[in-house]
Amino acid sequence: MGMKDQFQDKSERMQQQAKEKMEQAKEQLQQRGQRGQQRDETETERERLRREEEERLNEDYDV
Repeated sequence: MGMKDQFQDKSERMQQQAKEKMEQAKEQLQQRGQRGQQRDETETERERLRREEEERLNEDYDV
């Protein structure tokens, strides 16, 4: 194998590794985004439940 072939093989390996690392980083960002969205939905649900409970208490005292 000539020097040119060695450099070309090394270059291709490095490009493939870079591509794989980019895909992994992209997947990690997507997972973080999904977890953040789930957390936001959970907080929104908690806030809704808190408001409903507060409204019930206010109705009890208004009677």
